[in-house]
Amino acid sequence: MILHQTCFDEAIRLFDAANSEDPNQEIVDGQPYPKELLYGQRMSACLHNVAPNAPETVQLAARCQHIRRWTISRQDFPMDRPGYHQWRNTLKKYHAAQAGEILQRVGYDPETIQRVQALLQKQQLQLDPEVQLLEDVICLVFLQYYFLDFAARHAEEKVIDIVQKTWRKMTPEGHQLALQLSLPPEAQELIGKALG
Repeated sequence: MILHQTCFDEAIRLFDAANSEDPNQEIVDGQPYPKELLYGQRMSACLHNVAPNAPETVQLAARCQHIRRWTISRQDFPMDRPGYHQWRNTLKKYHAAQAGEILQRVGYDPETIQRVQALLQKQQLQLDPEVQLLEDVICLVFLQYYFLDFAARHAEEKVIDIVQKTWRKMTPEGHQLALQLSLPPEAQELIGKALG
């Protein structure tokens, strides 16, 4: 449900413009796309399918979930578990700051901006239904578009562990939707092992 259509349209345009600068490309149907631009569009499409009347703040957060993500490299942090968490937490704050600047520029009020930033930082996950909705969409997009590529680059036991962790973050509704995804047989097999 969009209450501030002009602000919303301009925010989406600026989020997409920022993500269009991603030097990393993904090929879809023979066409190259900036990776994070495509990710943002997939997030919006998935949210629309799952919750067509999602609040404006959730729609904004979905589109800018990975805004300018490529500028903070995983390689800049220690390659261990604490380093991974440090990288993820740094990214959350960065995405929130980037989104906040754009939302302010297009004329959103401070309350809306703070709410989008709270969503991006996953505050109150599992307590706040809107944060949880966003998390379900993130997990669904990962499983649908990025899981097989991830699985190809990691040992099977790590992949199974990631699926189990992803599953724990999702709601029962999210689980139902995930099981309805049309995934390749090898992806279905790995998910089956993880859930079995």
